[in-house]
Amino acid sequence: MKSFKHLRHFELAIITFLVSVLFWFIFYFNIPGKIGFNDVSLETVFFNYDGPNYMIISKCGYNKDCIGPNFSLPQPVEYYPAHLPGYPILINFLSNFISTPKAMLLITLFGSIFLTLILYEFLKLFIKEKKAYWLSLLFIFFPARFFVLRQIGAPETLFLASIIASIFYFKKGKYLISAVFAALAQTLKTPAILLFASYGIMAIYELIKNKDFIGVLKKYFWFILTPITIFVIFNLYRLQTGDFWAYFHSGDNFHLNQLPYLVFISTKSWINTIWLEDIIYIYLIAIYGVYRLFKKYKFDIITIFPALFTLATLFVAHRDISRYIAPVYPFLLLAFAKFLNKKSLRIIFIILIPAILLYAINFVAGNVAPIADWGAFL
Repeated sequence: MKSFKHLRHFELAIITFLVSVLFWFIFYFNIPGKIGFNDVSLETVFFNYDGPNYMIISKCGYNKDCIGPNFSLPQPVEYYPAHLPGYPILINFLSNFISTPKAMLLITLFGSIFLTLILYEFLKLFIKEKKAYWLSLLFIFFPARFFVLRQIGAPETLFLASIIASIFYFKKGKYLISAVFAALAQTLKTPAILLFASYGIMAIYELIKNKDFIGVLKKYFWFILTPITIFVIFNLYRLQTGDFWAYFHSGDNFHLNQLPYLVFISTKSWINTIWLEDIIYIYLIAIYGVYRLFKKYKFDIITIFPALFTLATLFVAHRDISRYIAPVYPFLLLAFAKFLNKKSLRIIFIILIPAILLYAINFVAGNVAPIADWGAFL
């Protein structure tokens, strides 16, 4: 039985690996160019946003004197602190052995495999193993926007994996390990602060419920690693840019607003389109999914975090809501687990795989940074 369980892990890891490698081969052999798309190459994948930004940071840190003379992307040098250092540090380490673009994709791939496996373990805490296995397979391809993020230079695979790992170990009662993964998530993307806030809400709830200050302190003490991580990152900014608050001075990078639903004001920057109906459906699925989680699991970290993240996303004004809300996706799998495991739905999702693939090819082919000379990235 143990070997069978390990076989499932191996299968999930291999499938995740092969899907990404096959996707890269599609670009390497310019298959899209032969079926009606513009000509592409593996460089198309390398230089998909925000991959170039992270590669630049991996080479220069946030040093303006290094970025300015060597790289010529459209954004000003003050923009780079909008990208946290966790992902580029990993790229920098691996680029000691292979080229920087390949190092970036391998870090994404590692995160993708880790995400698939930790999601499988997480789901098994709540549903049967066979159902968890199918949902983990499904998440390799769906949602389609996240499928793209698994194939390009983006920290989301590691970010989501760290969040799920943190909550998984929290549910297991291993609070130090949970806190370490929460801190790791914080090095990757700023919305990880919402995970810290969720643990804070849980601590306050347990304190009011049990009136055991010492017990709550022992349980949640290690999560102080998250604000410490933020402090360390901001000090890195101070050392390299001279500005402790460089993240907040990175230009047109803040999309949170005082009112919800401002994403539907098409004249705002980062929106600039009237074609926004799909965002309503994303909100509908996310809010209903959170409702289902509360109905089944009551007041728990697996309900508080996706609820808080969904609420925060309502205040984001950016066209790419499907990317911003990505940390909620694993919890929506759990919310709709029974429905998603129906045989009819499985068949439908399999039928949709070619559509997802074409969507991803089209997206990657059209989301490339304007780089005339990519020699500096090697």
